[in-house]
Amino acid sequence: MTIDTFAATQVRVVLADDEAMIRAGVRAILAADPGIEVVAEAGDGRAAVELVRAHRPRVALLDIRMPRLDGLAAAAEIRRVAPDTATLMLTTFGEDDHVARALGHGASGFLLKAGDPRELIAGVHAVAEGGAYLSPRVARRVIELDAGRLARRPAARDRTAGLTEREREVLALVGAGLSNAEIARRLHLVEGTVKSYLTSIFTRLDVRNRVQAAIIAYEAGLVDG
Repeated sequence: MTIDTFAATQVRVVLADDEAMIRAGVRAILAADPGIEVVAEAGDGRAAVELVRAHRPRVALLDIRMPRLDGLAAAAEIRRVAPDTATLMLTTFGEDDHVARALGHGASGFLLKAGDPRELIAGVHAVAEGGAYLSPRVARRVIELDAGRLARRPAARDRTAGLTEREREVLALVGAGLSNAEIARRLHLVEGTVKSYLTSIFTRLDVRNRVQAAIIAYEAGLVDG
């Protein structure tokens, strides 16, 4: 593979967080993956939008709370000016209301700042590939916050009852936050087969992305914890 070809396969990322130490830590984690390149950094939401406009990255990794323009507003603006850029939100447990709002606004994924570094890399690749990523701990917290989750459990179980045993296994691993490649390794499948299963699962459950599928997996009791 030539250098030019390798560069073309990299996931270009704009990183935005108002805390320089957080940005440095996230940048160091992403640098461990040769398939990811942080092309620009910003300390506020407005600057993040301008950098996305200038660099057209595949992924914008945004802190939810930032000055000038918060992450949610920045994500909405990015979707307007650069619709091909996926937005991945960085959150903490203290920002539950923001997570709920972001879910409603169609963000591509959510990660905890204090989460497993592997989730950060998996999340960037997932949204870059046109999917969505919900950190397992974020998914669990979103559902815990929803007072209606117990009432929805029978409905979620009914929705998943029509899946094959293998589809249920794949859905459970989506809920656990695994990428397509990780699911393939876990179930001894090729990645293309996993993608086919996901297409079928999304159709059967009438969901649009991994975030929605992961929430149903939790509601149906397919994910431990």
